[in-house]
Amino acid sequence: MSALHPGITAGGISPETARNTVSCAGEWLCLAAAPSFALMALLAAGFSGDAQPEFFCSAARHASPLSGMALMYVLMSIFHLPPWFRLISGQRLA
Repeated sequence: MSALHPGITAGGISPETARNTVSCAGEWLCLAAAPSFALMALLAAGFSGDAQPEFFCSAARHASPLSGMALMYVLMSIFHLPPWFRLISGQRLA
């Protein structure tokens, strides 16, 4: 990458501006994880349609809907909540 002027690249964006843009995108991207995993937990628990777990496996008749993959997605959603707590408390995300 050749520099036309110190701090400005051939594309016209300084490396500092590029880093700030990527950092800002990363801050907002981290907020997408918790809702995504919560939605996947709902889908895995059988709320996505008419098909019930009993239909696929007779052993699942007495199983909790929060078992297996649904439980994993709930735990992952909880694990990814801290960026939301930082956003609500007014702290910087990254």
